[in-house]
Amino acid sequence: RLGRGRPTDAMQEDTMLEPRPRMAACNSASEAVQHSTARQRVLVVDDDRRMASSLAQWLCSNGWHAQAVGTPEEAILALGRHRYDHCLLDADLPAGGATRVGSILRSTWPEARLIAMTDMTVKPAGAAQPVTRSLQADCVLAPPVADAAVLAALTAPPAATAGDVRSKPAGAGRFLGESPAMRHVLEIVDRIAATPATVLLTGESGTGKSLLAREIHRRSQRADRRLVEVACGSLSESLLESELFGHVAGAFTGATTAREGMFARADGSTIFLDEIATATPAMQVKLLRVLQDFEFEPVGGGEPHQVDTRVILATHEHLETLVAEGRFRADLFWRINVITIELPALRNRSEDILPLAESFLEPLQAKAGRQLIGFTDAAQECLTAHSWPGNIRELLHAVERAAFLGRGPTIDRCDLPAAVVTGASQPRHTAVGAGGESLRDRLANPERQLILDTLRRHDWRRDAAAKALGINRATLYKKAKRLGVELAGLGRGPAAPA
Repeated sequence: RLGRGRPTDAMQEDTMLEPRPRMAACNSASEAVQHSTARQRVLVVDDDRRMASSLAQWLCSNGWHAQAVGTPEEAILALGRHRYDHCLLDADLPAGGATRVGSILRSTWPEARLIAMTDMTVKPAGAAQPVTRSLQADCVLAPPVADAAVLAALTAPPAATAGDVRSKPAGAGRFLGESPAMRHVLEIVDRIAATPATVLLTGESGTGKSLLAREIHRRSQRADRRLVEVACGSLSESLLESELFGHVAGAFTGATTAREGMFARADGSTIFLDEIATATPAMQVKLLRVLQDFEFEPVGGGEPHQVDTRVILATHEHLETLVAEGRFRADLFWRINVITIELPALRNRSEDILPLAESFLEPLQAKAGRQLIGFTDAAQECLTAHSWPGNIRELLHAVERAAFLGRGPTIDRCDLPAAVVTGASQPRHTAVGAGGESLRDRLANPERQLILDTLRRHDWRRDAAAKALGINRATLYKKAKRLGVELAGLGRGPAAPA
């Protein structure tokens, strides 16, 4: 992918390579790079092991301590053993592996630079943008890439932006998603985060609406101020009014002193009103006024207060239905329905299940009192096969249970709740064709057959087959691996297994 010459022999995967002695013939620029990178560590993650080994060897010759690994599991183990300053990560790892490694890197070594390597062409509105966003990468390298571009990516000063992960407090939640549905959601967030527009978040319970509200605030120009969150469904009408707008002294029994409300605290920041559908009719009237004029009066009277507040609301109910039934004011609905983002259920974004589960492990290590590095293959199969009616909340609780009850650094099938294991053995409700195949299978089968036919026509020569298909060798390898095409016999003639 990086256009280097003939790769060296594969290195031992668990051995950290030391920088080679500098050659007297090195020019001043190369020596400067070696001096600036002394003692810095680089982790190279690519399922093409020869490519990873070649790149690691080349980095060592330029002054870095480099290690090459070929799977997400090996990368996660390496991140638990050493501190890394940089990670060169294959963005096209199968089964969400790249996002899993990226999330572990961010949580374990938040100051490390993440550089995504992708086979996709970088375009202003092309595929590299979702890769960058889902991995939260500092840089994306796409072909053709010269050695100088790799050096530039490794030595460039870190970008200082409001949305940089380095500015986020340790242990804070992150909003993850690499599925097409979540990429669409994050694309909308990118467009509206910096604006003052009111946002309505909808979706089933447990889909992460509160987490997305925090992500919108984190990416906004108000991120330096604290997000104010209000759970509307947990407070009575009288208490909710006092919580939102505050009260003056003597406004009601027990109000001996004046109290500032949530909207006042959110002045210059963002207020998140969760479960807005539970607001009573009287409260809806007061909310309509504050959302129209951003002006309110504390309970008990007093001078009106003007605030500069960005409003995000959330509900798991269908507000249009509530409006038709007369349970929610139509004028309030149209006022808050400026930008609506519907979060998909977890069963409709299966690509995100494993990255989310991996992201839950690191914060649980201290609570569980043991190192947690990932899931066994059997556990991963259960996680991805379960329908998750409780969405992300159910997934989090399942991982928590496994972390507390399991043993060893990996979580196995037997550590998961019985409902998850049992549910994984039941047939998934997926789109099926007339022959009973899922939509994914029906799309994968023609692609697999095309690759097999092309390999046969070219006597199982990988280079020739890749060229005929219009892809490179690495992409052919990844596709064949994903589709179950046996590659062990490639290059040995037509007797290779089909």
